[in-house]
Amino acid sequence: MSTVAQYALTWDLDSLYPHPEKDEFKKIFDEYKKDLKQLADDSESLPAIAPEVATVWADFLDRVVDVFGRSSDLNAFIGCHAAADAGNKLFQQMEASLAALGPLSNQVFTNVESAFRDLSDEQLNAFAEADERLANVKFFLEECRSNVQLRLPKDLEMLAAELGVDGIHAWGRMYERISGALRVELMEKGEIVKKSPGQVRVDLPDRKTRQNNFYAIEKAWNTQADNCADALNHIAGTRLAKYRRLGVEDHLTVPLRYNRMRRETLNTMWDVITNRKEPLLRYFERKAQLLGVEKMAWYDQLAPIPQASQGAGDSLSYDDACNTVIKTFHGFSGHLGDFAEKALNEGWVEVEDREGKRQGGFCTGMPTKKQSRIFMTYKNSADDMSTLAHELGHAYHSHVLREQPFLLQDYPMNLAETASTFAEAVLGDQRLAEADSPAKKLGILNNMLSDSVAFMMNIHARFIFENQFHVERAEGELSAERLTAIMLDAQKEAYCDSFEDWSNAFWISKLHFYITGWPFYNFPYTFGYLLSLGVYSTADEFGDDFPTKYRELLIATGCMNAEEAVQSTLGYDLTQPEFWNKSIDIIDSRVEEFLKVSEDMI
Repeated sequence: MSTVAQYALTWDLDSLYPHPEKDEFKKIFDEYKKDLKQLADDSESLPAIAPEVATVWADFLDRVVDVFGRSSDLNAFIGCHAAADAGNKLFQQMEASLAALGPLSNQVFTNVESAFRDLSDEQLNAFAEADERLANVKFFLEECRSNVQLRLPKDLEMLAAELGVDGIHAWGRMYERISGALRVELMEKGEIVKKSPGQVRVDLPDRKTRQNNFYAIEKAWNTQADNCADALNHIAGTRLAKYRRLGVEDHLTVPLRYNRMRRETLNTMWDVITNRKEPLLRYFERKAQLLGVEKMAWYDQLAPIPQASQGAGDSLSYDDACNTVIKTFHGFSGHLGDFAEKALNEGWVEVEDREGKRQGGFCTGMPTKKQSRIFMTYKNSADDMSTLAHELGHAYHSHVLREQPFLLQDYPMNLAETASTFAEAVLGDQRLAEADSPAKKLGILNNMLSDSVAFMMNIHARFIFENQFHVERAEGELSAERLTAIMLDAQKEAYCDSFEDWSNAFWISKLHFYITGWPFYNFPYTFGYLLSLGVYSTADEFGDDFPTKYRELLIATGCMNAEEAVQSTLGYDLTQPEFWNKSIDIIDSRVEEFLKVSEDMI
């Protein structure tokens, strides 16, 4: 006798908009295109900023909110359909049609931000005070003034955007083609087989197989070293040329501005990390003992520990996972728990394990509907439950911002992972507390510490590499051999020279270096991870008020810089070591527990 599922495996999209195949949707889409085109045209004739035209500007920004709210909705809605039915040609065409409207969106914001270029504080204040609607989004106006400093004069900015299609972005697309076509040759059952890099696993129990797979991947990527060196040189070269025109301090000025954070904060974070790696080295030593090797290598980082319970055979139904997440979230706060119930009961989540879906997972928001949608594939494991909690954390972040003005609902990349990682931490600690055997505890702790290594060492290596590369690239192009040398030095520095073998091809294989829309894509992940742990560590300080403080922090991410958001809600100064040390104290405690649990398993 089959039991009826408590929670739906597929999401509800029909309540948001008509199906993309229907004429009603085509009308909605065509009206959006028409309004966006008109908005872009009208942005060309915006008056110079002054208090006497504040009403004109407020009316225009009201139209921006309307059009770009619909833009967010439609991009998310079509993206959901395309992810759930990856082979559908109509959905692919509609994604392309939406992407083709990008230049119009860029035109609007280029014109809006350009108007703020030479505005003094006094002029901006007088302008904002002249209309209540502007006063309510003053932070957005200040952001326009800051962001325009990273734009060339309007005509040059528009020219750079046009040239970028066949310039910097073309190099990014070339890398995508290279990585998509790359095949790794492996010997399986006496025959040579070819697989894409993503199909070749280095998290297998058998070390010889891990090692062989790793070297096969390295060999394949190294065949493209010269092509990828060209791509990396020209992507960075284009950025550096623009930076010289802008007169910015260096190659970190722009990514710091994009992340709304100060240089002192970034430097303090890395300094604290550098000084607090010793416990992770003890984790490596113990893991090497558990793996039966003298010293770990690069390809051992994701290796399962034989003595730990990996959850194999421990099937966890989706209903049980949902109920566990809801119960755990309620344990933190009724507000978060109620939200999770709402999302899971109202069809916000797509988890069905079926053919035809895209890989991976995401959370996407639809601001005019004040709802989100979560996409993933649930395969009955505890890791999948963690992914569900992670994505629900993203959705909660949007949920607490839903009543804010639309122009204050956006937050930068370094703050985007705060709520998701926080939700995962809440669930992880609960799982650890409820683990009924040392083997299960060891498995959970190993996964937690693998994350810590990724954020404190792996991404640190990427940052060290990118920083040195940009310094040298300012003097001319670098060869593939030089890029490999820089990367090896960066790995050894970031990992405290603790491995017996390294990855020569890491700079080639890491997609994040070739993303052309966002410079220095990596360090925001470490910032977000440690920020969430630091926030989590303050729970005892605030007691029953902590859930409220947490919501206030999430709201502040849309209307403040990173430092101000934390200072105004939690009272910590991110430019000082104290907060970051609190974050790493949590990691140190996990290392100590890992060592204690595994002591009798060697």
